[in-house]
Amino acid sequence: MTVSEQRLSEALDTLKGSGVRITPQRHAVLEYLIQSMSHPTADDIYKALEGKFPNMSVATVYNNLRVFKEIGLVRELTYGDSSSRFDCNTSEHYHAICNDCGKIVDFHYPILDEVESLAEQVTGFDVSHHRMEVYGVCEDCKKQQH
Repeated sequence: MTVSEQRLSEALDTLKGSGVRITPQRHAVLEYLIQSMSHPTADDIYKALEGKFPNMSVATVYNNLRVFKEIGLVRELTYGDSSSRFDCNTSEHYHAICNDCGKIVDFHYPILDEVESLAEQVTGFDVSHHRMEVYGVCEDCKKQQH
């Protein structure tokens, strides 16, 4: 069993344990998210699956993503005015984002909990979480520039 198949099996178990019915569309959206390392938008997922599920709407994709988010299977990444991106890796990690094409790549670094403590001390906030992103130009875009 591949890592993706294992993750899908665990995610399906989580859905079943939460009492969520596993429809073919729901299964397909989840499988796409797990196999995709690109942090897709709901529209990306819809476009990838519309050939297989011609009756599926963008609303169906959004509804499934909302269910997955509530259960803790996906994390929604929002960036200003652009569409939300969805990340099936819910472990604590950071992101590198390409300035040119918008590609988002996970990178793991020890979690900077001390940043939250310091922010609380300096601001008086009760800090709930933080997120770190680094920006630059991805390898594919660098190749196109030369």
